[in-house]
Amino acid sequence: MFSARELDDRDIPALQDFYDANPDYFLIANGIPVRDDEAQREFDDFQPREIPFNQRHIIGFYDNHERLVGMADVLSDFLAPEVWQISFFIIATSLHGSGNARAIYDRLENWIERNGAQWIRLSVIINNHKAERFWNKCGYTEVRKRLSVKFGCRLHDLRVMIKPCSYATLEEYLRLVAHDRPES
Repeated sequence: MFSARELDDRDIPALQDFYDANPDYFLIANGIPVRDDEAQREFDDFQPREIPFNQRHIIGFYDNHERLVGMADVLSDFLAPEVWQISFFIIATSLHGSGNARAIYDRLENWIERNGAQWIRLSVIINNHKAERFWNKCGYTEVRKRLSVKFGCRLHDLRVMIKPCSYATLEEYLRLVAHDRPES
């Protein structure tokens, strides 16, 4: 039903068209409409170098007609070996509520696990109720909060959430990643 592949510079125009057609997240998170160079920024902007990770994957999800219907920005070995970070996950608004976002996420999760993750980490904006419900249904557990994080024109409080893969446990994760312990 859906296919996925890593995006590169040649995909920037299609990614920009996708963002333009699906502005809701940008209004919620950044408080401003999608910028004309939003897709280019996705490729140019990077996590701060002081946060260790191994590799970045920008993945596009396509429907049967080869239309871009979603994307994910994923970092491997984020903060520690075998921890993968989903930095950004967005699915076309037209697919919300259809079960397709979950189906696409499940394939992404399987790919992340096959590539060595023991834990998947992400942050969700507190009071973005749709996103909070989605990630809870996907099996994520809050481990801490980050307060007053700047997104565009807004400051947000975030839930840092973790999902152990296969036989890994949340307790093992918290021993490994002191940064995410509730008291940190």
